Amino acid sequence: MHQNVTTATGHAPELRSAPAYRTVLTHDADELARNLTDWEQCYDQMTAGAFHGALAELRLPRMQVFREEISQSVRQTCRVWPGALWFGFPAQAGAIRINGRPLDGDCVMVRPGGGEFELLTPSSHVIYGMVVCRDVLAQAALRSACGVDWERMQAAEVLRVDGEARMACMEALAAALAVSGAHGGMLPAGSEQQLLAALLGVLDCSGVEPAAAHSFQRRQKVVARVRDYILAHRDQPLTVPDLCAIAHVSRRTLQYCFEDVLGMSPTLYLRRVRLNGVRRQLLDPAARRQPIGAVAAAWGFGSFSQFSSDYRKLFGASPSATRM
Repeated sequence: MHQNVTTATGHAPELRSAPAYRTVLTHDADELARNLTDWEQCYDQMTAGAFHGALAELRLPRMQVFREEISQSVRQTCRVWPGALWFGFPAQAGAIRINGRPLDGDCVMVRPGGGEFELLTPSSHVIYGMVVCRDVLAQAALRSACGVDWERMQAAEVLRVDGEARMACMEALAAALAVSGAHGGMLPAGSEQQLLAALLGVLDCSGVEPAAAHSFQRRQKVVARVRDYILAHRDQPLTVPDLCAIAHVSRRTLQYCFEDVLGMSPTLYLRRVRLNGVRRQLLDPAARRQPIGAVAAAWGFGSFSQFSSDYRKLFGASPSATRM
C-alpha cells in the first residue's frame, strides 16, 4: 500500500500547533489514495469510465477531518495511524461495504489505527471521515460523562447510531472544512472541542453491530484466500477452475462468496485487480522504460489486444495515454 506519512516510526503523527487545510483534485484513484495524510492506502477502480476524485482535508492537533468524493466504484485497502480511531460517515446510505459487510440505514463505520481494513465504495460516492487519537477521545468522553465501551469499539466495524446525531456530526464536519477552506486553514477557537462533542453525541447513543455471522466469515476467508493468491501470482493466467482449486470450493460456491462479499464475480474481480496493477505500474516513474506489453504480461495478460481493449473500457483511455 502507499504510505503518505509524516513519520516512519509506526507511532502517531507529531502534534501540529495549527490547523492545516488542503484540497486535491485528481483523475486517478490511486493518486487520491496517496494524498490522504498519515494513511497507508491502495485504491483499485472497479467500474468503467473516467475517474474524478476530490479530497478536502483538515489536519488539527491529534485530529483529522476530511471529505472524499469519487466518481467510480473503488476497492480501498486502508490503514490509519496507530493509536487513533477512524469514523466514516457515508453521505448516501447503502451500497458501501466495509470488510465485505454492507451498510444500511443510520450507521457509522469505525476502525482502530494500525490495522488494515477494506472498503468497497459505489460510484458517485461522498464520505466524511474523522480520525481522532484514542486518548484524546477518551479524555473528552470522560469530561462529558459519555459512556463508551472502548473494548467493543476497538473490535467494531459498524455502529448503529441515532439518525439526527449522525446528521449533526456530518454537518459539523462539513462546516469545519468549509470555514477552514475559506480562512486559509484557520478555525475559530474551540472548534476542535465542538467537533469532539459532535462525535461524542453520535457515540453516546450508538450500539455496536454484532460480528458477522460465521457463514459470512467463512465466505470472507474464501475471498481473502483467492485475493492473496491473485496478488502473489500476478503473472499467472488464472482461470475460475484455478481459483476454485486454490480456495477448495466448487465453482458455484466461489461465485456465491464473491457476489456476497464483493458484489461481483471472481472473473470480474480478477480482471479489475490486474488492470489496476498495470495502471499503477505504468504510472510508476521507475517502470517508465518498460514496454507496455511487458508490463501487461507481468500481470497475467496473454493477449495484448484484449488487454488494451479491456484497459480502455475500464479507465476511458489507452495504456499509452496513461504514460503521457
